[in-house]
Amino acid sequence: MRPGDSDLPGATVTESGVNFTLRAPHAERVELCLFTKDGETRVDLPSVGEGIFSGFTVDFGPGTEYGYRVHGRWEPGGGIFSNPAKLLLDPYALQITGELRPDPALMTHRARHEDEPDDRDSAPFVPRSVVCSRAPSVVWQRPGIPWEDTLIYEAHVRGLTMRHPAVPSELRGTFAGIATPPIIEHLHALGVTAIELLPVYHSVTEPWLARHQLANYWGFSTVGWFAPQTRYAASPDPVTEFKDMVRALHGAGIEVILDVVYNHTAEGNHLGPTLCYRGLDNPGFYRLDPANPRRYVDWTGTGNTVDHTLSWTLQLCLDSLRYWATEMNVDGFRFDLAVALGRDDETFTPNAPFFEKVAADPLLSSLKLIAEPWDLGPDGYQLGRFPSGWREWNGKFRDDVRDFWRGHDGMIVPRLVGSKDIFGPRGPAASINFVTAHDGFTLEDLVSYDHKQNLANHEHNRDGASHNRSWNSGAEGPSRDPVVKTRRRTRAESLIGTLLLARGTPMLLGGDEMGRSQGGNNNAYSQDNEISWLDWEAMDWDQVTVTQTLTGLRQRHQVLRSANGTPEMVWFGPNDELTVAAYINGSTCVPPDSSFLLICNGGAEPRSVTVPPELSTKAWELILDTSRTLHQITSELEVGAFGLVVARADP
Repeated sequence: MRPGDSDLPGATVTESGVNFTLRAPHAERVELCLFTKDGETRVDLPSVGEGIFSGFTVDFGPGTEYGYRVHGRWEPGGGIFSNPAKLLLDPYALQITGELRPDPALMTHRARHEDEPDDRDSAPFVPRSVVCSRAPSVVWQRPGIPWEDTLIYEAHVRGLTMRHPAVPSELRGTFAGIATPPIIEHLHALGVTAIELLPVYHSVTEPWLARHQLANYWGFSTVGWFAPQTRYAASPDPVTEFKDMVRALHGAGIEVILDVVYNHTAEGNHLGPTLCYRGLDNPGFYRLDPANPRRYVDWTGTGNTVDHTLSWTLQLCLDSLRYWATEMNVDGFRFDLAVALGRDDETFTPNAPFFEKVAADPLLSSLKLIAEPWDLGPDGYQLGRFPSGWREWNGKFRDDVRDFWRGHDGMIVPRLVGSKDIFGPRGPAASINFVTAHDGFTLEDLVSYDHKQNLANHEHNRDGASHNRSWNSGAEGPSRDPVVKTRRRTRAESLIGTLLLARGTPMLLGGDEMGRSQGGNNNAYSQDNEISWLDWEAMDWDQVTVTQTLTGLRQRHQVLRSANGTPEMVWFGPNDELTVAAYINGSTCVPPDSSFLLICNGGAEPRSVTVPPELSTKAWELILDTSRTLHQITSELEVGAFGLVVARADP
């Protein structure tokens, strides 16, 4: 093998062969391991200096499976673990194949002797990188939906399509399945403008889950930042299939936002599997415990934390983002545990290197950027503190709206007007409003359970949040009681209405529009089965219709979706802790829009609301009453228990 072009990271296919480049600063020697039907072939990758190894071969091409073995420094006291017995993935691999299989050989050191390397070969038990040709980049026109017009639908690639009877069976659970007409038509009918997919980067199932015949369904245990998840592809080419999905969604005017995990990896803590980064440059990639570099700082709850103050780590992350934005043509990213990306030493700062690099990049800064504004580190809740241009998952919106619609004082007024108390001059534009997400109860379970039901996770119901601000509406779990069923329907529709009519950008959890239940499981991360998959044949069409009515109303009326401007709002009625009423004056918009009445009764009893004389004379059209008690708008209204009333008057 002759020296290669070290400016080409990863495996790059050219007309005459393949160029391999790897950064391994603690290595004395690197073996490139190539796998064919005849077995494993090892060749030394030439060193080109400064910890970079690069070589060129004409003997292998696209489709070849490969990995690396690193010979070099073994200094556990400094957190350096070069161990050639461990087959390592290419951090820049565009495709990865194979599953992680539980075996003691996955550990880099001996179980009871951490200063000694484990010499068992891990190759039979770990995924492998795949040489993948880069097709010429064809960047078609993105939908370019403004934030104020955006409605996000959070979904899982498998869960969305696995049980859809109109999706061909061979395409269910795949990128191609999402691109089918039944799925796109449903999203379009809902008024969805962006689908936010749970992680699609290649991930693995933790060994302890595999031993319980479970899977890391959500996919947050990622190990490859460039490679789409192979098991989400119906074809042998997940890269092309993913691009085709994006193209189909864009053709329907729907953007694609990816939930991405750059805060931790699947390698876990010091007892976790060595798959890539730990064996290449452990101290140059992770945050190590200063008191004991054999251990990791764990601000993520997964065993390790990626250190984005380090130049190579930051470069790898930015290169990954650019790849998905340019070659895969996605429209934005939602960053899991984003506080971990913005820590300088321990302290979070909106001026962290990661944020500054993204802001300076003309492409990345133009995309939709969404932060999950917390982690498990010191002072980990940073809602409202992210840089200008970023949007944030508004956990206060979730909590306060949930409280209000279970009969508690939920501080709903600040949430309806865009959470100015949190985002200040950044305004409602910074708020991603949500009531439910993948992590926690579904909407149906939120109104049906007081307590989580997570026994299927094999963690003795200890996992998942115990304080969910839920209320079972009078009976725990499934119920045939008509009073309970009516109360649940009313509350669910009122929660959806609040989400879709509040200032900011709404995010709807996939399946909430159709009454999806997880049987009370509020942490279904390991349930790749009917617990998590959307049941399209059990769809609650009444709830779908209500959702479509509200999303259609939002689409047609600027006064209901303006993220940056706040139309005149007049508050009237009791406006106590459980009843609020507002007049939204559309005549102040340019051009003038319809005006609206919005009345919320979060209590368990009907409430009387007096409409001011200057408003009661308008010709109001009753759009929605979730309590089903009103037939028209008059000066004196009796709003039913847990009811949300929406009425419209022409300009």
